[in-house]
Amino acid sequence: MTTLVPAQPYGFALDPATTALVVIDMQRDFLEPGGFGELLGNDVALLQSAVEPLQAVLAAARDAGMLVIHTREGHRPDLTDCPPSKRARGGLETGIGDPGPNGRILVRGERGHDIVDELAPLPGEVVLDKPGKGSFHATDLEPILRNRGIGSLIVTGVTTEVCVHTTVREANDRGFECLVLADCCASYFPEFHEVALRMIAAQGGIFGWVGASRDLLDQLPVVMEAQS
Repeated sequence: MTTLVPAQPYGFALDPATTALVVIDMQRDFLEPGGFGELLGNDVALLQSAVEPLQAVLAAARDAGMLVIHTREGHRPDLTDCPPSKRARGGLETGIGDPGPNGRILVRGERGHDIVDELAPLPGEVVLDKPGKGSFHATDLEPILRNRGIGSLIVTGVTTEVCVHTTVREANDRGFECLVLADCCASYFPEFHEVALRMIAAQGGIFGWVGASRDLLDQLPVVMEAQS
């Protein structure tokens, strides 16, 4: 059973049974003071706007029995999966692998690498550690989706123009349909956020669809009631 969620450039066909919610990189290192985002010179408070609407979407997806996937960008403690060019980029005094207020920056197992408390994964939910920007690169995301019969993704997280956009492009090339929830994504640069979303829905949805959480939340109960 599918329902149409209002979106740009046209309605997105949603079937919770074949749709996964992907929550990208809602980590302390990006959202909280002292992390990698702030060390890059960004105002991390700008990302907080996505937390509250994403909480509501996460709760609704769980109630609907949808597959929920959380991603975290970060590296092995020995940094063997971190390209030297990535670590050197920006010439930071404190960069990837260096000690910070929340542990070593972008290193798996450190407090800063983990997801913020408001969006903490539940037991049994997929938590996918990725070394790059895209969620498909060097991960087992694709077989997880294929094995569960997933054809569509609700994409959320940070930042809109980097990890979210890269993931949507990767998904598009693999044949997955993506609905990006504009208010459940955020960027350190509001203008990048707006342009990135426009790029996704341009030319008849060249990479996917862009919608709002309220429209998804309105339609999920409709399709669930019809299936019961």
